[in-house]
Amino acid sequence: METAAVKAPDSRQRFIDVAVRLFSRNSFAGTSLQMIADELGVSKAAVYHHFHSREALLAAVIGPLVAQMRATIEEAEVQRTPHARAEHMLTGFIDIVVRNRELVPVLVFDSGARQLLQAMHGPEDFSDRQLALLAQADPGPMGHVKAKVAVAGLAGAIGLRENDLDDDVLRQQLLEVGRRILGLRTPRPR
Repeated sequence: METAAVKAPDSRQRFIDVAVRLFSRNSFAGTSLQMIADELGVSKAAVYHHFHSREALLAAVIGPLVAQMRATIEEAEVQRTPHARAEHMLTGFIDIVVRNRELVPVLVFDSGARQLLQAMHGPEDFSDRQLALLAQADPGPMGHVKAKVAVAGLAGAIGLRENDLDDDVLRQQLLEVGRRILGLRTPRPR
C-alpha cells in the first residue's frame, strides 16, 4: 500500500497538503488521520511516522501561516503613521489570505481548529494585535468595529467555493474592499 512517492523527501508536505484539503472539505474535527492516509493511498502508520496526532498535523499545517502573520504584524507595528500601520497590516493580511486560500477559512470558521490554534498560541494573541493595527485607521469604537468586519469579511470571502479568481485579481479586489471598510485611501504609486 505504501508507495515510493510517499517515502520521498517531500512526503511530509504531501500529508500537509492533503490535510488542508480535507480540513477545508470536512472540518478539522471531521478529518481523521485514516482519511488522510486513504486519500494518499498509504497506511495510517505512514501518517503516524510524520505526525503522532491530528493536532500535531494541524500544528505543522498552521506553523508557516503563524510565522507569516507574526512577521506581518511586527512589520506593521513599526510603520510611522496610524494609516501606514493599518495599510501595511491590511496588505499583509490579504497576502497571507490569498496564499493560504484553503486554510484560512478553516482557521476562521472551524471552531475545533480555532480552539486548538488558541491553545497552541495562547498568550500571543495575533488577532488582538492585528485588529488594533487595523482599527488605527479610524480611532474610536467604530475603528474596532470596522477592523473586525474587515478581517471576518476578507477571510469569509476567500472561503467561497465558487471563488476561482486569479490570485492577483483576487488580491486587488480584497484590497479595494478592505480599504473601503477601513476608510483607507489607496496609496499613491512611488
